Amino acid sequence: MNKIVNQFGNKHLVLVLVFLLFSLVHNIAQETGTVRGFVYDKASGEPVMFTNVKVQGTGIGSPTDVNGFYQISNAPVGSIVIEITNIQYITKEIPIKVNKGGITSENIYLEENDKMLGEVEISAESQEDKKQVKMSMIKATKKEIQAVPSIGGEADIATYFQTVPGVVSTGDQGGQMYVRGGSPVQNKVLLDGMVVYNPFHSIGFFSVFDTEIIRNADIYTGGFGAQYGGRISSVMDITTKDGNKQKFTGRVAVNPFGSKLTLEGPIKKRKEDGGSTISYVLSGKTSYLEQTSKLFYSYVDTAGLPFNYTDLYGKISINGENGSKANFFGYNFSDNVKWKELLDLRWDSYGAGANFVMVPAASPVLVEGRFNISDYKIALAERDPYTNLVDTSKGRKSSVNNFTLGFDFKYFKKDDEIKYGIEISGFKTDFNFKNSVGRVIEQVDNTTQLSGYVDYKIVRNRFVINPGFRLQYYASLGDVSPEPRLGLKINANEKLRIKFATGLYSQNLISATSDRDVVNLFYGFLSGPDNLQDEVIQEDGTEKTVTHKLQKATHAIAGAEYDLAKHWSLNVEGYYKWFTQLSNLNRNKIYEDDVNDFPDVLKKDFIIETGDAYGVDVVLKYTDDKFYLWAVYSLGKVTRWDGTKTYSPVFDRRHNVNLVGTYLIGKEQNWEVNARWNFGSGLPFTQVQGYTQMVDFNQGGIGTDYTTANSDNVDIVYGELNKGRLSAYHRLDLAVKRRFELKNDGLIEVTMSVTNTYSRKNIFYVEPIANKKVYQLPILPSLGFSWRF
Repeated sequence: MNKIVNQFGNKHLVLVLVFLLFSLVHNIAQETGTVRGFVYDKASGEPVMFTNVKVQGTGIGSPTDVNGFYQISNAPVGSIVIEITNIQYITKEIPIKVNKGGITSENIYLEENDKMLGEVEISAESQEDKKQVKMSMIKATKKEIQAVPSIGGEADIATYFQTVPGVVSTGDQGGQMYVRGGSPVQNKVLLDGMVVYNPFHSIGFFSVFDTEIIRNADIYTGGFGAQYGGRISSVMDITTKDGNKQKFTGRVAVNPFGSKLTLEGPIKKRKEDGGSTISYVLSGKTSYLEQTSKLFYSYVDTAGLPFNYTDLYGKISINGENGSKANFFGYNFSDNVKWKELLDLRWDSYGAGANFVMVPAASPVLVEGRFNISDYKIALAERDPYTNLVDTSKGRKSSVNNFTLGFDFKYFKKDDEIKYGIEISGFKTDFNFKNSVGRVIEQVDNTTQLSGYVDYKIVRNRFVINPGFRLQYYASLGDVSPEPRLGLKINANEKLRIKFATGLYSQNLISATSDRDVVNLFYGFLSGPDNLQDEVIQEDGTEKTVTHKLQKATHAIAGAEYDLAKHWSLNVEGYYKWFTQLSNLNRNKIYEDDVNDFPDVLKKDFIIETGDAYGVDVVLKYTDDKFYLWAVYSLGKVTRWDGTKTYSPVFDRRHNVNLVGTYLIGKEQNWEVNARWNFGSGLPFTQVQGYTQMVDFNQGGIGTDYTTANSDNVDIVYGELNKGRLSAYHRLDLAVKRRFELKNDGLIEVTMSVTNTYSRKNIFYVEPIANKKVYQLPILPSLGFSWRF
């Protein structure tokens, strides 16, 4: 107990007392009632997100959330009219009666509107901007994802994510994303509440998610609230849509890179007078690029591009009459790469789970829960650079399986909102790796984590205050991590909003990779490693005792949002992330741990590092009914200290620019043009300093004369870690779409796209044996077809 109190600290105790005080004051009875319910699309039964629901003639209202849920906790008592507005739907007005202290439930069904609403319409997004801190947060819907040109013409969240401010991609091949100084393992990716350990395929254009079934993706690049934990850099929270509750529909798409099939429909339809529904949605997509590239893109490589993947997802949704719902879902994602010069890699991931939303009849609390299990396995076999055969003496494998059980509660009072919840999760990791000097590093661990949080959003006049607190207990390690969070927004005037966020973050899961990798496609997972240093040397030369095995970080972010003019908005954020403890694979290990005559840095499997990441992100956005512009500039710097030196990690990109534009042409807007240009300054890499001949002592033994012995093999002498810089990366992607409407709501879409339009030679890596430059993908034109039925 003393350990917990000491870690908690007096400041944290004061923060909790403040929470309790606010709660007591704010629960005083009001002369109002509550109106709540769900807003649905009448044609499909799908929830309508981010829609304004307000009391007519007042400023009282609430936007719908990702489930279409709204709750007006301060509705006037008596007969009122609620007005529901969304630019894609016909405005609806519903008279209702509100009782003092009572709860009135009203589910609403909207019909699509072919015409845009007038100039006086205020979007739910603009209202939410004033009532939510939204620090370093982007809401990505299907519409935004489709605005970014994608290879093969099929929109994918992988290409969209690369345009998010603060995100650095290693390029067309590799599939790794780094967010404001954090490595991929420090990014938490959730699919319907389930952790996905590898969300991106080895070819960097594609994720495991089908855009067609994505309802919404909340992306946090830092400063996220107390409801999220277990990662120290970023969060991507993806919610999939329910199946169509009224009729059977589907979509099939084909292009030179792969194909997709989506099917959805009702198992039990909604009746005219209401009632429960059951629906399903199924999605499958696969790549046959290795085969088709030999025909269409033989100029890239006559042997074909070595990327194959298959992604399957299914979901059944059960909706009650009052809006309560339960979902049951499962997935299987796989990826296979056969790189003839370097490696063979394969990973498989599968999971199954359930989640629910419950609306208690007599309580103002919304209850959500989830339970899921998942498993991820990855194996890599390296090839001998001289014989091009798989080297059985080298290789890596890793696996992680996981379960999660959690409950969340949401309480509304006027514009204020209190969230709190608990979660228990456990995972087993199995990792095996042999480093460059032949030393085996392996670890098997079972880990259990318990956590609880409270997150309180307080809206007072021009201020939005969002304190939060998360307590993370790593049972297997015996470590407690108290993590206060705080968000603040000041609505300076109708156009300018100033915001700030900070917080402490921790995680147990780490990734073990080699910084010497020419191509870094392998990410092994393991929990807080046992074989760590007892003491570390800090940058100032002093020694520090290691007290825990966790990775930890502190975030501090400040920024401003400004509505420049009609349709124009500007967002500027400056951030600093202090990575106070990181675990990394020990690339300097030479001796086994039981050898006492050498320092830990030469015999421990893992070493402890610290680091800093800081920078500025600028986003300029324009949107109307025909034109969309997304312009992003990121300036950043990332450093690491490993106990002996400061170095730049492989994702330290100083400048990054993304320009994305979409234009709809024609009266019926059946033509669409998309463009994206990306520029990134050079990434760090370790240069080759020279070569030495590898003398074979097997024939002559100790009597071999190394001054005259010859060998066909050479050993590489590397320079200082990541002191070199690759040349700048830039690429232009274009796409043109034409839609053809058919009878019975059918739609055919033809997409012509070009990736790397001017065929820029972007360096992928430098092959060290031959000292040969290997480039990213050149120009790749494609023609795709899709049919919606």
